[in-house]
Amino acid sequence: MILNAAAYHFATIDDPRTLAAQLRERAEIAELRGTVLVAEEGVNLFLAGAGQALHGFLDALREDPRFAGLTVKFSHSATQPFGRLKVKVKKEIISFRRDQSSPLQGRAPAVMPAELARWLEQGRDDAGKRVVLLDTRNREEVGYGTFTNALTLPIDNFTDLPDALAPHRESLRDATVVSFCTGGIRCEKAALWMRADGMDNVLQLDGGILGYFEQVGGYGYDGRCFVFDERVALDPALTPMVDVPQDAAA
Repeated sequence: MILNAAAYHFATIDDPRTLAAQLRERAEIAELRGTVLVAEEGVNLFLAGAGQALHGFLDALREDPRFAGLTVKFSHSATQPFGRLKVKVKKEIISFRRDQSSPLQGRAPAVMPAELARWLEQGRDDAGKRVVLLDTRNREEVGYGTFTNALTLPIDNFTDLPDALAPHRESLRDATVVSFCTGGIRCEKAALWMRADGMDNVLQLDGGILGYFEQVGGYGYDGRCFVFDERVALDPALTPMVDVPQDAAA
């Protein structure tokens, strides 16, 4: 079995190119494949390989004080889902191009998966307000699955979210809005921007859908979670779509 890891961490990086070169060398030695993005605001990585080698890479990354708090989401696949290793330096580790969306100045308030599941079960948050789940992913991802009755937006890129959200803002004023995405990075930035733009009733789902699957399972979720590699999508048990026999998936 191949071990897959998805992780991001916001931290101030003074020399992204030097860090990218170091991470490339370590990943090549460990024979890992996938994508590593490095920017002045942190790192975002999706890697797969032998379990011991991947854990070694992550342990070495956490030895850097800037990444000591790195949280990783793991899953397994029958085959390697990445064709090669790509390490890139970017302006942002997820492109949003909006001011006041950087977690370097502090995270947006978050709701943990178990707490969200409890809110969904009782039909309201602990203050008695209705809960609206806001999907910050694109329409292709949403097509594979999302939370039941989630507010989804007709976007193809994360940068399209502010304009697509605009018609819904007034109707969300009386709700507790929980933004979510695959692993947490987009909903974290989106929640910060929305709160800075006057929507102080917005929270982020800590760890995103994959974190929810890990800690809760599929309660309140319909379908799978799309991932951008050859696994295609993961079910609530974190089983890749390509590893499920077609008759079982039907």
